[in-house]
Amino acid sequence: MTTRAEAPPEVEQLLDVFKALANPVRLRILGWLRDPEKNFLEQRGAMVVDEGVCVTHIQEKAGLAQSTVSAYMASLQRAGLVRATRLGKWTHYRRDEERIARIVEVLGHSL
Repeated sequence: MTTRAEAPPEVEQLLDVFKALANPVRLRILGWLRDPEKNFLEQRGAMVVDEGVCVTHIQEKAGLAQSTVSAYMASLQRAGLVRATRLGKWTHYRRDEERIARIVEVLGHSL
């Protein structure tokens, strides 16, 4: 039996991704960020595509406390699923599509 300590680096990375996606709200947020112009109407335009969605808008849509959403976004960022951009005092998030594609590829080879 292979233990976590013996797992190849790619599988180790997948474990972090699975942990981040194990929470249904984090999974839902990642889904919303797939099409930010559709899911965050109040923040439409080039900025939402280039810089991402402001954490305040994510918080409002999720209906959760700012601290909870920030913790969720930090988890998604640690897993490499989203990227953060700081604009003044606001943090904007967008999906890391290249990283997500690599994760899907590794997952395909691992199963």
